[in-house]
This record gives sequence, C-alpha cells and structure tokens, in this order.
Amino acid sequence: MSILVYTEAESGKLKKNAFEAASYAYKVAGEMGTEVTAISFNVSDNSDLGKYGVSKVLKVEDEKLKTFHARAYASAIAEAVKKVGAQVVILSSSTDSKYLGGLLAGMLKAGYVPNAVAAPDSVQPMVVKRMAFSNKGFAHTEINTDIKIIGVSNNAFGIIENSTSLQEESFSPEAGEKDFATRSVEVDKVVGEVTIADADIVVSAGRGLKGPENWGMIEELAEVLGAATACSKPVSDMGWRSHGEHVGQTGKPVASNLYIAIGISGAIQHLAGVSASKVKVVINTDPEAPFFKAADYGIVGDAFEVVPKLIEKLKEFKAQNA
Repeated sequence: MSILVYTEAESGKLKKNAFEAASYAYKVAGEMGTEVTAISFNVSDNSDLGKYGVSKVLKVEDEKLKTFHARAYASAIAEAVKKVGAQVVILSSSTDSKYLGGLLAGMLKAGYVPNAVAAPDSVQPMVVKRMAFSNKGFAHTEINTDIKIIGVSNNAFGIIENSTSLQEESFSPEAGEKDFATRSVEVDKVVGEVTIADADIVVSAGRGLKGPENWGMIEELAEVLGAATACSKPVSDMGWRSHGEHVGQTGKPVASNLYIAIGISGAIQHLAGVSASKVKVVINTDPEAPFFKAADYGIVGDAFEVVPKLIEKLKEFKAQNA
C-alpha cells in the first residue's frame, strides 16, 4: 500500500506544482502510515522529488508520451496504481491534471476531488476541504471509494521540504492504440517568460490601458517582480494580447500568491477565476469598480501615473536590498 503522486513536467523538467503535490502526498502518507511513490514521464532529473517526501519514482521514458496526452497518461497512471497497490492518488489541479483526473477516476472507479486547499480533515473516512461555487466557498467532501483521487489547488498547500532516500525504477506501461485515438499536431508555447500557471505573482491589465501600445509598463512591472503577465477577456477578444494570457472563469484560473489587477473593473467571471489568489491588489480610476470589493489592497488612481511610480520604487528597493 502506498500513495501515488503524478508529477507534472514540461520539456523534461519537473514543474513547481509537482513539488507541491509531492509535499501534500507526504502529509497524507504520514497520516496513513505509508510512503509516497511518484510517477514521472520523460523527466531528465527526478532527484529533487526526494526533498519533498517521495521514496520511489516510477520513471517512464517513452517518446510517444513526450507530449502530454490525457488518456495515455491516465492509462499509465492506472497501471502504476495497480502495480504499487495505491489507495490514494495525488495530482495537481492544473488544467491538464483536471482533464487527466476525470479519465483516471473512470478507469479506476475512484472518487475524485479537485481543488483541494488543505490536507484532509481525516483519512478514515477521507474528508477533503476543497474550493466550491466558483471559488466563493468551501466544501468538505468525503471520498468513500476504495481508491481516492485528490487534486491539490496551486499555492494552497505550499512546498514543504521532507527529505527522504529516493529510489528510481524504470516503468514501461502498456499503452495501446486506443490510448492515442487523438494526438497533438503542434504545441505553441511562450518561451523565456514566467507562465501564469507557475507564477507566484501575476500582473494583469484590462481595457483601462486604452491600447496594446501601452503594455510596455505592464511588462516592465512584471519583469521587476519576476511575475507573469495576464489580461482580461475583452483585451484578448480585441486582440491586444494573446488568448493564452486571458485569465478568469472563461480563461485560465489563477491561484498566485499576489495578483495585481490594473485597469480591470472586475466582472463576475474575472473575479471567479482569480479569487483563489492569496493577495489581490487593484489599481483603477473608478472607486466604484467591483474589483475593489474583492481586493485586499486598492489604489484609486490613473494607471499611467501609478504604475511608473510603483516600478521606480520597486527598482529602488531592489537596488538597496541587492
């Protein structure tokens, strides 16, 4: 019996959410008196997983699985579950893992709870606290199936070091043709920038910037903070920014430690998609903008005056504390 954790990777490197999922898995394993086994796909170096409580890695190296493929990955993980006799499977709550989680639950006849924000309230029975109602509330959900799947919300549990002795074992799952009924034809990625999914800080802007030519200060602020850039739906719809930067209920969900919204009024769909962020800062000329009600900190002012001053002060602070 063990806990199995799926560790997400990109271009052969483990993602930040892999370490958060491993940290969560270690906590659950401690409550259950067992160990954590991880499964990784085409990862060049798994050694860091040992820092976060993983005792064994099932290392899959297969060219066909180099690009994420939900059904094929789900089949491989289901096979790994049977191999190690896992009763609990831990995933992240990324878009890919949510797609994977539903398929995996069907294959294993398992209960699946995504968006978990804390370690289980209890393990017998397994009760998990998760976000609900478009992140406006919480639900304590009991999983009573033999195999249980939990998806950990980004930045909810945190990355916690628990060093263990790590062993690696090659694992060759039997992926069949039916697992590849669909295939990726092309993958278009932004390179050299912090991605929204992995960012601790997100700087987002809306129609208040008046045009795409004014995005330079948003990018500069993001660079100073080591943040990802994002935008509201109307901005991406007008073609000012790519749809890959659109955050909100109909775009990418954000669960960053800091979310800065500049010139965004705060429509319900946008607020629902960013409400999981821990600290929200709003800069807007309209004191009645809905976003101020959801913000932790707010500045009523013109972004074209406030943002350059903020950049200047942050640069001064960084220079003094270098």
